[in-house]
Amino acid sequence: MTILITGGAGFIGANLADRLAGEGHRVRIYDALSRPGTERNLAWLQENHGDRIDFIHADIRDDARLGEAAAHVQAVFHLAAQVAVTTSMVDPAADFTINIAGTLNLLEALRKRGDATPLIFASTNKVYGDLADLSFDLQGDAYVPTDPGIRAHGVGEARPLDFHTPYGCSKGAADQYVLDYARSFGVPTAVLRMSCIYGRRQMGTEDQGWVAHFLIRALEGKPITLYGDGHQVRDILDVSDAVDAYVRAWARIDTVKGRAFNLGGGPANAISLRQLLAHIADLTGRDVDVTYADWRAGDQRYFVADTRAAEAALGLAPRIDWRDGVAELARWLASERRLNLPIGQRRSVAAA
Repeated sequence: MTILITGGAGFIGANLADRLAGEGHRVRIYDALSRPGTERNLAWLQENHGDRIDFIHADIRDDARLGEAAAHVQAVFHLAAQVAVTTSMVDPAADFTINIAGTLNLLEALRKRGDATPLIFASTNKVYGDLADLSFDLQGDAYVPTDPGIRAHGVGEARPLDFHTPYGCSKGAADQYVLDYARSFGVPTAVLRMSCIYGRRQMGTEDQGWVAHFLIRALEGKPITLYGDGHQVRDILDVSDAVDAYVRAWARIDTVKGRAFNLGGGPANAISLRQLLAHIADLTGRDVDVTYADWRAGDQRYFVADTRAAEAALGLAPRIDWRDGVAELARWLASERRLNLPIGQRRSVAAA
């Protein structure tokens, strides 16, 4: 089959393209190559998969090019986006046109085809807002919810939507458009609201991709700035597990169309920023230089995805333990940057 991946040269997109091309599909990558590392990801895909990779260098806001790219494909994975809260605060208009208008252009292209081409959309946990109504206890280095249900399972899809920051508004609106095109027009769509994804080919920055960013700074001996107190908790998910969820959503689109699922590492892979830094120090054998700054707009003190709905509907396999995944990413980043550093595999940090 020919499969379109918007943002296919990005971190998750490149890993998804690698999986699909490796299974024999022809992958059409639509990407503006605007983020650091995307050109290297594209070159890696082309080197490994040759003519199974069909690249279109274009912006998601280019309606005509996007319509051409979406023609004659059997499935679409929509990952192209403006991905940083901080950037959305600087240029909310661009955030709007990329995340909302770009998504609507793609949905319209599929609706006009009228042949039930499925679309899987990459959404975010930011659609639930800052979760300021939840109360927490501080246990060690991590916030823990006082609500026993959330503490045991995480935040579920029944949580009310509450868009904060321009990024939250644009991704949340796009999320809802994608779901409504299944209701209103019969376009088979599904939404994956992702928590924090990490893994190979992640070129993390301070604004997005924090697990890789922390590792890169630590491996290079540079200081790391924590915004807030560092006790905030996220459930982190290895990209191979995320890719598996996307592929399974496509395979089961007839039964999951019109549904949104929370996708993350779940309670077993929930860690605070401070716990991750302690683990990085353990892996590298040296302390991490940390400074602190004010909380950033819309930041959640805690988000752990309740993944039970996704597990049941998509048949997801057990997830990679965060300690193993972070160690593997550290080794890959060290190799990618030609840093001759020993990376250990000790497990001295407990999950939240």
